[in-house]
Amino acid sequence: MANQLEVIVKESGLETTKAQFILSKFQGYFEIASLWEQKAKAIVVTDGSQITEMQMAKTGRLFLRDKRIALEKARKELKEQALREGKAIDGIANVLKALIIPTEKYLERQEKFVEFKEAAEEDARRKEVERRMEEERIAEEKAKAEEQERIRLENEKLKAEAAEREKQAQIEREQQEKLLADERAKAAAEKKAIEDKAKAEREAVEKAAKIERDKQAKILAEQKAKEDKEAKEAAAEKKAIEKRLASQVECPFCHARFTPDRGK
Repeated sequence: MANQLEVIVKESGLETTKAQFILSKFQGYFEIASLWEQKAKAIVVTDGSQITEMQMAKTGRLFLRDKRIALEKARKELKEQALREGKAIDGIANVLKALIIPTEKYLERQEKFVEFKEAAEEDARRKEVERRMEEERIAEEKAKAEEQERIRLENEKLKAEAAEREKQAQIEREQQEKLLADERAKAAAEKKAIEDKAKAEREAVEKAAKIERDKQAKILAEQKAKEDKEAKEAAAEKKAIEKRLASQVECPFCHARFTPDRGK
């Protein structure tokens, strides 16, 4: 059976000398790994008393660890060498391409003079069309912006005019309200004056009526007092007359009545 490393190197397409160099670096590791793959399977620990087997496992593990570290070191060294080779190759190729490409392009321009000229003319026509389209776009956007600005200014003007109309309307409303308030105040003052005058006149009439009532009451009281006095005097006089009449005597001869003279 072919060694797997040989297969990998062969399929990589590397140059024979370099392929052999790489194989010589890693062939020993492949053999060690294959050998220990078999030896490791022979170590089977199933009990804690298998000290020898466990020690063999440790020894094998440490050995393989050392080989793995050495393998990694070899890998890095080869890869770094390959990187340095790659950088050197790239540098050389870049220098050569820097010399070749300009000449190649110059010769291509000479070879394809007509094609390049037509392409340049086509590119110029395309750029001219794009320039005109861009100018038209800019002009359209400018016109649109100017129209928007005109509309904005018109709206601002309309808003300002509306605000001024509202301000004037507010002033007129305030003036009208003031006039109405003045008229209401004047009407209220006139009403109060009329009411005060009417009240004063009413109070004057009531006062005059009271004076007249008091005067009439006084007259009636005086009249009543006079009548009472006259009635009292009349009663006294009547009583006096009745007393005199009661004290009169009738003449047995002429039947005339007279009052006896008490002083005699």
